[in-house]
Amino acid sequence: MSNFTLTHRFDVIIVGSGGAGLSLALSLPDHFNIAVLAKSNLTDASTFYAQGGVAAVLDESDSIEQHIHDTMIAGAHLCERDAVKHTVEGGKPSVDFLLKHGVQFTLDEKQQLHLTREGGHSKRRIIHSADATGKAISTTLVEQAKQKENIHIFENFIAIDIITTHKLGHLEQENRAVGLYALDEKTENVHTFLAPFTALACGGAMKAYLYTSNPDIATGDGIAMAYRAGCRVANMEFNQFHPTCLYHPQARSFLITEAMRGEGAYLRLPDGERFMLRFDERAELAPRDIVARAIDYEIKRLGIRHVWLDITHKPAEFVKEHFPTLYARLMELGIDITKEMIPVVPAAHYTCGGVVVDENSQTDITGLYAIGETSYTGLHGANRMASNSLLECFVYGMSAAKDIENKFEAEFTLPDVPVWDATQVDNPDEDVVILQNWDELRQTMWNYVGIVRTTKRLERALHRIEMLKREITEYYQDYHVSKNLIELRNLVLVSEMIVRCAMQRKESRGLHYTLDYPELASELRKTVLTPPNFEVEQPLVNA
Repeated sequence: MSNFTLTHRFDVIIVGSGGAGLSLALSLPDHFNIAVLAKSNLTDASTFYAQGGVAAVLDESDSIEQHIHDTMIAGAHLCERDAVKHTVEGGKPSVDFLLKHGVQFTLDEKQQLHLTREGGHSKRRIIHSADATGKAISTTLVEQAKQKENIHIFENFIAIDIITTHKLGHLEQENRAVGLYALDEKTENVHTFLAPFTALACGGAMKAYLYTSNPDIATGDGIAMAYRAGCRVANMEFNQFHPTCLYHPQARSFLITEAMRGEGAYLRLPDGERFMLRFDERAELAPRDIVARAIDYEIKRLGIRHVWLDITHKPAEFVKEHFPTLYARLMELGIDITKEMIPVVPAAHYTCGGVVVDENSQTDITGLYAIGETSYTGLHGANRMASNSLLECFVYGMSAAKDIENKFEAEFTLPDVPVWDATQVDNPDEDVVILQNWDELRQTMWNYVGIVRTTKRLERALHRIEMLKREITEYYQDYHVSKNLIELRNLVLVSEMIVRCAMQRKESRGLHYTLDYPELASELRKTVLTPPNFEVEQPLVNA
């Protein structure tokens, strides 16, 4: 392996090419010199796989206050109201941004944006592109970014760590991000990227779990890098399990959109019973935590592998028109959803916690931003409401762009930064250690830190994770970095955060359900982890 290192200088570095990262890149002025780093190809991001849509108040029968109200209820009142208000008020500007860049949304018979409804929403307020909204948004924004001369794209680059002034030894100065190191997976060279502004838009961390709807890139890289750099992280105990992912032994698990339940699909047991009516008066349209927990309960109670999602009572043409992508994909697997029920199980889907930011996506470190699923804005509280996540990406991407533009100084001088030193490490004899630790970590998280938790399970999980963390740290220090090693290093740290946050929450609220504390606590608190020693504080939430 070569030790040759390249150094690049930009005005803004963006890690991630999903909706959050590209909305920032496309909202910055054209005179900004921008780098966009994608761990894989540009569309390999959670945005691409989103089926539902973007929540926004567009109908005259709806209101900003009603969207705020629905979000607060879905988030078990742990949402921070200022963040919810900021996001919801950004709904119409976000839609305008997407339309301006050419995203094609589904229209109704009046040639206006078609609005559908999803779990937790009291009104139809979800704009969508059939059942493949994320694909429409991702491909459109990617094409727009490729056409911009000031946006420089680096595919198959995985960020390793943030470079800060404090890490460089300038402790007398404020701690400022000045760039990052990243591995070019194709050449195996480590590059140095320098800029006065860096944004982490790397998605969430649900690859920490054995079963997930997320793409392989969702390894918590941004959250782990920000924490190691000195940023606070909050509410990592709230991990959303999507209630309905395909159960199929011969196919990779993928999400069955919540919009299907929004359009009248039922959840059934093997005997045909609609069981959700026993758990919540909203039945299939209850928030995701309630639906996922109900499915998990029934699977364990009956000793079955999955439940069924049934839309066969709807006209076949209606199903094909509203869900063309799912219809075609499931037909390839021999399932005709107009005539047959779909086998479904819950799977890890969304990281509600993340790096603490303000309404401009600014973290605790000057010049470092976190956007989208990487961040904790206060929007989601204890449970993300459907289709609020894409909205958050665009609102905070645009807010970050304005903040960076206002703070940018053309004469900003970057400090001297040493190149990546790989002279003290060896090539690994075998990568089976990484594979073994990866499998053990994800099994541990699934078995002990899943939909239903106990204190004993969490303690067991923490014990195993601490041992794995020591092994991975030693391996990282001794051997050349690789994509798998970087991801595993990040996943084990983020898994530790999830467990430590879960151990601190002595109640069951939203996505965190523990048999030892089944009731709600009287106080509304968020769980905050402060580097470097996981110091935990629980300030009151502005709800």
